[in-house]
Amino acid sequence: MNRPFTFINSAMSADGKISTWQRKQVRISGSIDFDRMDELRATSDAVMVGIGTVLADDPSLTVKSAQRKAERKAKGLEENPIRVIIDSQARTPIDADIFKKGEGQRIIVITSSAPSETVEALRTKARIMISGESKVDLPDAMEQLYRLGIRRLMIEGGATLNWAMLSSGLVDEIYTFVGNIIIGGQMAPTLVDGQGFIEHSTLPLELISAGKVEEGVLLKWKVVNLRK
Repeated sequence: MNRPFTFINSAMSADGKISTWQRKQVRISGSIDFDRMDELRATSDAVMVGIGTVLADDPSLTVKSAQRKAERKAKGLEENPIRVIIDSQARTPIDADIFKKGEGQRIIVITSSAPSETVEALRTKARIMISGESKVDLPDAMEQLYRLGIRRLMIEGGATLNWAMLSSGLVDEIYTFVGNIIIGGQMAPTLVDGQGFIEHSTLPLELISAGKVEEGVLLKWKVVNLRK
């Protein structure tokens, strides 16, 4: 299949948590890592999140650096990459920050069973892409995004989307900043949630690099033996 080069970027605590059990964000990394993330956004064709992240964090997913925005404009691009939400039932709030902040295209990927009334309301704010019946067909969605010209896709979570993408064999690399805090909590989300792999079917990674950043560690992994 044709699909974009896809990578997950995330920050997690030393015990592997990406937020508290209340699904509230905690500052895990500092200004250097935030700047690294901004660079990744600026050099991507699109940024993707799941509906859970939109409802919990209301991110804008915009490029913050004025210089990087200017560099994108100089290349004939919009200031921000295309922002993509995986949202099976069209639950994205019409007043979400992703619609209010920054220029650029927005795409909401829904299913054919999403309520038509909310779909039409969202259509005034974003391009609507239909994939799947009750659950978004991620391989199909990735092919559709590729046909739109998206070649480099950044995934910013959350844990449910990370699992869905990894278990479908749709991720090439993973970049994780591991911060110097413990969050804890049995119900606190980890980098990858979902059903999970079972014995003898775990997903192997190949270490690309590891280095100290501020008071944490940045790990870069290549995903091997991609599932089809």
